[in-house]
Amino acid sequence: MNPKLSIIIPTYNRPVALSELLASLAAQTYQDFEVIIINDAGSDISKIVDAYEELHCQIINLEQNSYHVRARNRGLELASGEWIMLIDDDDLILPTHIETMFQHTDDYDLLYSDVEIVNYMETEMERIPLSSQLFAYTYDLDAMKKFSTYVPSGSMYKKSIHVEIGKFDEEMRNYWDWDFFLRVAEKYRVKRVPVASVLYEFSVTGNNQSKNLDKMRKYLDRLSEKHHLGTLPTKNFFILLEEPEVKEREAVTKKIWDGKMIPSRYMKQFGTV
Repeated sequence: MNPKLSIIIPTYNRPVALSELLASLAAQTYQDFEVIIINDAGSDISKIVDAYEELHCQIINLEQNSYHVRARNRGLELASGEWIMLIDDDDLILPTHIETMFQHTDDYDLLYSDVEIVNYMETEMERIPLSSQLFAYTYDLDAMKKFSTYVPSGSMYKKSIHVEIGKFDEEMRNYWDWDFFLRVAEKYRVKRVPVASVLYEFSVTGNNQSKNLDKMRKYLDRLSEKHHLGTLPTKNFFILLEEPEVKEREAVTKKIWDGKMIPSRYMKQFGTV
């Protein structure tokens, strides 16, 4: 019998974070899911995945680095669940996340939750949270065309959506998620779940792509042209959060993270203790 949910994770040389993500999946209170990990021509991850034998994981090893959007499309081809969940390899979901999301699926086609943005210090064996802030905003489609507050990690949607709208746009190396959200929202029912049950990595020393403003400009222009959005600014993410239009959208959410990490098995595998 097919699982109800397929979780798609593109990864590229983030062994510590990937192990922590798998630990967060193993800790879920809802377990009817498969995990499809697309290794985008990075280092071997088989030992990391093997440490979580209770998870139903499938590794797809790409021979050439194709970047994360194409990797997600490859994962879609193999997904057998009725629902898809997207997660970046450096993000985490808290133990009740999947269970909570399924409690809100009635009459909706795509759901996304609020998040906590986390700044980590990464060692060779683990990531240590240094600070965090809530990221919770009302869902307003018109406002989403000016500044997207959709975080794809932890979001869940019906796989059948792709039959009508097609796959993720591989020409959108940045803003692929904003593009996907707008394409879905035009035709399907969307819900924001007001629980901050996703930990979204945005570390000072990390390599989150949203920090690379110069390279992002051409993709923002492509997004604007596709959806007729006019001129959109490429500004520092945290500066945008302080702009009046965005501040007005701040929403009440349920904070559930205690600031502690779910222990991963990476140190047990590769550490000296």
